[in-house]
Amino acid sequence: MRWAEDSAALYQSWPVIRDLRYGSAPRQRLDIFPARRIGRPTLVFIHGGYWQWGRKEDEAFVAAGPLAHDINVVNVEYTLCPQISLDGMVAEIHAALDWLSPRLAELNADPGRLMVGGSSAGAHLASMMLHRAEVTGALLISGIYDLEPIGLSGLNDALRMDPPTAHRNSPIRHLPPGAAPVCCAVGADELPELIRQTHEYWHAWEAGGLPGSKATLSAVNHFSIMDELARPDGRLTRALLCLCGSPAAAG
Repeated sequence: MRWAEDSAALYQSWPVIRDLRYGSAPRQRLDIFPARRIGRPTLVFIHGGYWQWGRKEDEAFVAAGPLAHDINVVNVEYTLCPQISLDGMVAEIHAALDWLSPRLAELNADPGRLMVGGSSAGAHLASMMLHRAEVTGALLISGIYDLEPIGLSGLNDALRMDPPTAHRNSPIRHLPPGAAPVCCAVGADELPELIRQTHEYWHAWEAGGLPGSKATLSAVNHFSIMDELARPDGRLTRALLCLCGSPAAAG
């Protein structure tokens, strides 16, 4: 798969800091792709895989777009279902941010510009972080924000959610009273349920008076949309630059 080849090439070509531990469990680790300049924004990227598949190495290729604009990228690994509950998985992402946030300055990053992002299940996990005060923006790609339909599907064989767990971990049910801007993105050629979930989450977000934007990207599906972040001139890369504070992410 091209993702694996492009990710391996980026690991070879960039001075990445690999497998830093934010906890004691085997998958509680992260990689840091540092920007060339100090004092730059940081994107914490969370991979997808319907909460039960994937590794941080699988989607590392998306860091190429942000890095071209001197945005640090932190690629987070986490324990997968059924080895962990969804509550525990969300807690792991919180733990990763707890570990990272106070270290941004010593990592030569701007401690005042910390964004979260992810694809599919990763977008769900990123959206569960929007109550955190240090999060200054979120890039949510093809996310799942209401887990009730997941609980009624075969995916729940691994997740083992009961209705209270699904409700507790559905971002659309727990919007923050105030938050940093988000970009809710989805491909026009994705599954209707993923398009519906993105549109409904954005409508709820907007109705709550929260800042951000929604983008339905033409001519891309659940997988090819990732190239829009991996390319320096990609549509999601441009959205990320806006979340950094300006179209050029200056400073």
